[in-house]
Amino acid sequence: MRWDLLGVVFRKEVIDSLRDRRTLAMVLFFPVFGPLVLAGTLSLVSRQARDVDEKPLALPVVAPERAPNLMAFLAERDVEVKPAPADPAGAVRSGDADVVLEIPPNHAEALREARPAPLVLYVDQSRQSARPATQRVRSLLEAYSHRIGVQRLLLRGVHPAATTALAVEEVDLATPQSRAALLLSTLPYFLVVALFIGGMSVAIDATAGERERQSLESLLLHPVPRSAVVLGKLAAAAAFSGAALVETTIGFGAVPHLVSMEQLGFSIRLDPAVLARILVLMVPLLLLVCAFILLVASRARTFRAAQSSVSFMMLVPATPGIVLALVPIKLKLWMLAVPAFGEQLLVNRMLRGEPVEAAQMALCMASTLLWAAAVAALTVRAFRDEKFLFGKA
Repeated sequence: MRWDLLGVVFRKEVIDSLRDRRTLAMVLFFPVFGPLVLAGTLSLVSRQARDVDEKPLALPVVAPERAPNLMAFLAERDVEVKPAPADPAGAVRSGDADVVLEIPPNHAEALREARPAPLVLYVDQSRQSARPATQRVRSLLEAYSHRIGVQRLLLRGVHPAATTALAVEEVDLATPQSRAALLLSTLPYFLVVALFIGGMSVAIDATAGERERQSLESLLLHPVPRSAVVLGKLAAAAAFSGAALVETTIGFGAVPHLVSMEQLGFSIRLDPAVLARILVLMVPLLLLVCAFILLVASRARTFRAAQSSVSFMMLVPATPGIVLALVPIKLKLWMLAVPAFGEQLLVNRMLRGEPVEAAQMALCMASTLLWAAAVAALTVRAFRDEKFLFGKA
């Protein structure tokens, strides 16, 4: 193969793509979408948790005079008891109040008779913004109930421990990094999408776009091997796809430095070594994605038709990322041979701080490289077909 001719095709495609503002916009702006969404979500959740823990809680209470001891208990714990609205259920349902506590008339009588004292708590579980306040009120009421129960046992000469038949010691093996990995479970999905978005415009414009502009025929009539043409276009698409991949990876790596997560009990340590391993692991998949887009786009007659086909097929390799974010899957050897699936499994393990062996990475990368070579060969074959040249494919 004439590598100099390949370089000529590569430079031509890169220069044409750099002149296209649409391509530059997709490469520069979309890859930061995932990190921005994650950073915004973490910032919002952390701020809500900090507000609930640090600020006094305003709790509307119906008939607070029926439980003076409970009101004193709540006041000791920074709860501001406020008059309840006329319609507690309606206020909670409309969002005017996060939670409303009602003291029934028989509450004091039940306490005197050592019976469970009724309380009514109006909540709306469908309102995400009300959950921190609701959880805090529930925790306070459970603590007050436990205090009353202990006092009742002591008055009867019974040690409170007598009611506990089992002493279960729970050992939580989750590390702050593994808990934080749940928040980063969408990273593999955004990595795969970035590969498609980065190289899609370049690859489609270099095939279906040039065919639509009737400039592809003149290019193929030159004495240039079809393999050099395909590999030059593939290299150009891979360059832009790689830029999007690097931008997305760096963006997720910058999230822990932009958002403080100590309030949530998480600790994300995406050190440069982990990010570098992720980038190396994704390179073969990058080549496969770009070769796949070239193959699909080379069969389309117009730019729009190619864009529609590639956009729909992009969901196939990105689906494992969505599944892994919802369903835990135990790694098996055969999974590493499945393109996109194996890469996303290994990325998840890296994020959780679990060991990833060099042999596992080698198997995953080698399998994906073989798939990329096969798809590239099919694309070269398509470019050698006269039907493709004359737009009849």
